[in-house]
Amino acid sequence: MNEPEVQSRSTDSSVKTAKPEGRSGVMSRLWSGRGMKILVINTGSSSIKHRLYEMEGEKTLTLARGLIERIGEPEGRESCELTRPGRDSPLCVVERGPIKDHQEAMHRILGRLTDPAGGAIGEASEVQAVGHRVVHGGEEFREPALVDEKVIAAVKRNFALAPVHNPANLLGIELARQFFAGAVQVAVFDTAFHQTLPPRAFVYAVPFELYQERRIRRYGFHGTSHQFAAKRAARFLGRPLSELNLLTLHLGNGSSITAIERGKSVDTSMGLTPLEGLVMGARSGDLDPAIIFRLAGQGVSLSEIETMLNQKSGLKGLAGANDMRELLARKSAGDERADLALEVYAYRIRKYIGAYLAALGEAHAIVFTAGVGENAPEVRAAALCGLERLGVILDPARNRQPGDREFEISADHSPIKVLVIPANEELEIAEQTLELVTSRPPRA
Repeated sequence: MNEPEVQSRSTDSSVKTAKPEGRSGVMSRLWSGRGMKILVINTGSSSIKHRLYEMEGEKTLTLARGLIERIGEPEGRESCELTRPGRDSPLCVVERGPIKDHQEAMHRILGRLTDPAGGAIGEASEVQAVGHRVVHGGEEFREPALVDEKVIAAVKRNFALAPVHNPANLLGIELARQFFAGAVQVAVFDTAFHQTLPPRAFVYAVPFELYQERRIRRYGFHGTSHQFAAKRAARFLGRPLSELNLLTLHLGNGSSITAIERGKSVDTSMGLTPLEGLVMGARSGDLDPAIIFRLAGQGVSLSEIETMLNQKSGLKGLAGANDMRELLARKSAGDERADLALEVYAYRIRKYIGAYLAALGEAHAIVFTAGVGENAPEVRAAALCGLERLGVILDPARNRQPGDREFEISADHSPIKVLVIPANEELEIAEQTLELVTSRPPRA
């Protein structure tokens, strides 16, 4: 996002929230088939990311996108890009200063969207639906859900499975119900796409009572990203997703790989938590669990071990940095630690690709997405090195293309296609929200 500093007015403290319209009234309006405005909210413990879309048929227009971060800290930051018909270019706004809490942050978002001088909409009531990213849906949710008291209770039940994320996600829902009271609220769960995993893939080989009584199992994450990448890959290939076997690789600071059989997730690398699986920016990924016992026996506390594995391991632990661009530059300059970290990183990806090819039996395409997957051709090449006999043949020239669009990087004669699909989890949430609210007629 381009974010040049511009002079802007403070958010109007008198901005009005939408009055509740009632579910039947909103659903009737949505059911009319007109294009609608959908706001996507991703609420973190100290941030709110948002995008506003206008969606009609196959057309989607991004009206606004923004991020408020460092909420509750001395130096908060708000950035927003606003589009309005008739304006030659988006209005970019960046403001710095304290942002007391999430309530103030949501107030700023609404004020920015409805600002008469540059906002994307006139009033809150123009937002007809709000789609919320919710990290953990446990086993309750296999698809998006209209937010009601039962859904809120289920999100709360899963606080223990995502103690950092779910409470913040629920706070975002509660605030949106206040500020956009006339809109249908929809929860879209990161874990939902992986609820099609068969028991052989999600059950751990520990006493079965741990699953029955404590819900210890593989859940998987990045579901909206994997689902979006799979849908776009199917469209790129010109085939129904239900006919395709795919491997989707979400490679960012957090990374995961998913095996998709006929459009359904059948295995994924993240487990009970996002710690399992691939080597990541600061997470270890797979490791011998006895390492934890060894460290604890040597006097390292469990909280220190947890912090180490989640925040001080992965690329950061091996080479002291988790910025892929920095590590690639250091490797080119002959830095041995950076070279080793990248080799370990790519080797783990390659091992998972081989395992998931075996699990699927056949694959039609491998899909790279997210920041590293889209923008690091060196990583893609290293991850696929030596897989020619498994049917994965890279075209080096295609692989060096810039990652700002969908494109193929495999050779024409490669039995398994390799694609790069830019990630857009917000759009996937908006599309799932649109599909849900327009597929259900209003209650009588």
